[in-house]
Amino acid sequence: MKNKILTQLEKIKNRNRLGIMTHVVVGYPSLKQCRELILKMAEVGVDFIELQIPFSDPMADGPTIMKANKKALDNGVKVKDAFALMKDLSSKLEIPLIFMGYFNTIFNYGVKNFCKDANKAGCSALIFPDIPLEEEENENFIKFAKQNDLIPIRVLSPASTKERLQKNAQIAEGFVYFVGRKGTTGAKSGLDKKLDQNLKNLRKYFKIPIAVGFGISDKSHLKSLKNKADIAVIGSAVLDIYNNTSKGKALKAVEKFLKKL
Repeated sequence: MKNKILTQLEKIKNRNRLGIMTHVVVGYPSLKQCRELILKMAEVGVDFIELQIPFSDPMADGPTIMKANKKALDNGVKVKDAFALMKDLSSKLEIPLIFMGYFNTIFNYGVKNFCKDANKAGCSALIFPDIPLEEEENENFIKFAKQNDLIPIRVLSPASTKERLQKNAQIAEGFVYFVGRKGTTGAKSGLDKKLDQNLKNLRKYFKIPIAVGFGISDKSHLKSLKNKADIAVIGSAVLDIYNNTSKGKALKAVEKFLKKL
């Protein structure tokens, strides 16, 4: 059976549009509200949703997502809860759901078992940015992901060297996730001035679609990315809107924001 990621990428390409990937932290603000948020995102028409497994030290994340991780952990959310949510929603939604997180979670669970259980739960891909290629020989992360029909999404940044780009290009599948600027996640008013040049450089190495994340928060950013990238990743901006809207109106505010995009 074809991976949902590949099917969705084909749809985006055929419609000649920019794909949208959104982000939630499993169990934030609660498991119930997180589920409602995912369903609302899918209803609005996003293409991919990252389900971040809460972790105590989410080093790539800025204040919004860091606080969401802490709150989810304080709520007692465990990896098994992430699997349960994935299983529940993957059977209801056509779009691909992706596990995102940090490798300690997979390492503690056991790489082989994690990949097997993620596949059983209906996960389509894994985004774990802190597991470098050099560790593959010992950890077999990519090997077990592929064995279980999961696409291990490679993550690259403006700091990635020519050698690292070449190495990743040899094994990357689905799409590559490019960190649009140095630093951590979080909504910003403008995109990195070097982003256009960085994306041109990336295209020299990668024939697969490019997703751009970190700092994307409004329609002007999406217009800037059109014909330069294939997917825009919007994480903190959605959570900021959810957090800053009164409880009964938060989902409606997220819907309005995403529809504008």
